[in-house]
Amino acid sequence: MVLPRGRLRPEHPSTRTLVELVDRLAPSLVLPTPDRGDTRISGVAMASGEVAPGDLFVAAPGAHHHGARFAADAAAAGAVAVLTDAEGADFVAGLPGTDRLVVLVADDPRALAGPVADWVYGHPSGRLVTVGVTGTNGKTTTAWFVDAALRAVHRLTASLGTVELRIGDEAVESPRTTVEAPVLHGIAALAVERGAASLVTEVSSHALALGRVRGLRFDVVGFTNLQRDHLDFHHDMDGYFAAKAQLFTAEQARRGVVVVDDEWGQRLAREAAIPVETLSTHPDDRQAADWTVVEADIGLDGVGSRFVLVGPDGVRHEAFSPLPGLVNVSNAATAIVLAVAAGVPLGTAVAAVGGAGSVPGRMERVVERGQGLPLGLVDYAHTPDALVLALEAVRPITPGRLIVVLGSDGDRDQGKRPIMGQIAARLADEVFVTDENPRSEDPAAIRAAVLAGATAVTGAIVHEVTTSRADAVRQAVAGADESDTVIVTGKGHEPTQEIAGVFHRYNDRDVLAALLAEHQSQDQAQDKAQDKAQDKAQDKAQDKAERA
Repeated sequence: MVLPRGRLRPEHPSTRTLVELVDRLAPSLVLPTPDRGDTRISGVAMASGEVAPGDLFVAAPGAHHHGARFAADAAAAGAVAVLTDAEGADFVAGLPGTDRLVVLVADDPRALAGPVADWVYGHPSGRLVTVGVTGTNGKTTTAWFVDAALRAVHRLTASLGTVELRIGDEAVESPRTTVEAPVLHGIAALAVERGAASLVTEVSSHALALGRVRGLRFDVVGFTNLQRDHLDFHHDMDGYFAAKAQLFTAEQARRGVVVVDDEWGQRLAREAAIPVETLSTHPDDRQAADWTVVEADIGLDGVGSRFVLVGPDGVRHEAFSPLPGLVNVSNAATAIVLAVAAGVPLGTAVAAVGGAGSVPGRMERVVERGQGLPLGLVDYAHTPDALVLALEAVRPITPGRLIVVLGSDGDRDQGKRPIMGQIAARLADEVFVTDENPRSEDPAAIRAAVLAGATAVTGAIVHEVTTSRADAVRQAVAGADESDTVIVTGKGHEPTQEIAGVFHRYNDRDVLAALLAEHQSQDQAQDKAQDKAQDKAQDKAQDKAERA
């Protein structure tokens, strides 16, 4: 089932007056038109396209435009008030069609969006068990596993993240890793209205820097790791760490779980402003922690990995990750500890995570080995460390050659591009460099940076595919044997490819699935032709025998 976007808020909302809102948030809020204070609001939106009748439209400064420029569109959609800053109020005053909007002025309207939405919707997150997961890599998989554990004890759950926004069995494609604050609180309210008992959400560093989870105090939050990414936004690793650390404050969470495999996790465990439990997930490089993975068999059956998790009581617990590689041992172990912190019995959490199944675009097996083609995987790995972990996870289950298809995003950290190429050429047997999401950049320039790293590796077989990403996937599969593995990295679940500002429908999984279907169709046609030829030969032999 699909959750319509228009229903990502309570279907039966209550209403609040602007006077009540000002009283609640004073003295930070100014109501220039007190005679309109009895105006009632029933929802909150930050995008004019998401406004419903009766909404308060939050118009904050953006990276390219001020949200107040869209106030007329919000008014046309039924907004009754706008919350903005002084600059935004000037924009609104000069726009036709906004005269009926009540304008509320605050120094930082974005900072108020979450608390206002939480208040308007009746503090829904307080009626849910809430879990937030942050970190560079592993957020989606870990959150997926946590939700599986919560589903084992709750009749209905909600899960929000990079892949989808879901309540129960209904879902819609997610626009970003962490939705804007009004959407987050609206979905929480809808989840409560539907009878959900828990909500899990991925929390990106952008979301923390931009206040998208304000107004929500999580019951438990988790940190997976910190690796090079988003330095175009945070400038350096210290800035990136500071954004992540905001989640581990008393304002945002009650308690936390921190993976201490890297120096950043160790630092966060020391500096967190809330109580945290620590977790070490690398058996060969154990850190002092409350929970420790002491054994891991990452190539057990070519699909998942078994591991042993030891808790604070010293008891060994046999566990399983349904996805291959040490990275997914870490994700599964983190999810188990988070679920336990959220109230799930340990045995239940271990069983539920082990049976969680595949995650869209995360080591997703699209073509199984033995189907006449190479094993075909899709993985979201788009950072240097994630690419290392992905390729190292696949190597033990590859009897033949390891072939990788990759690119790098435009308008993002340029420094990682040659690093990605070098890693691919060092750890794989053959590399196909193609486009990912060029965005506003020249695709050839991005490919050149990746190729510079890849071709610097002696003996590597490297190809550049300039036509399309789909062609790169097709060429990689066409040149592979059944014993080989083709892993397509970088985009994972993403349903579009952004080129020169235009979003084209595209998914790596669909390309691999189409190649499998084509191969099976050819096999069927060949079998049919062989059967026909065999029947014809038998008929001819029978006729000859009868004439004799």
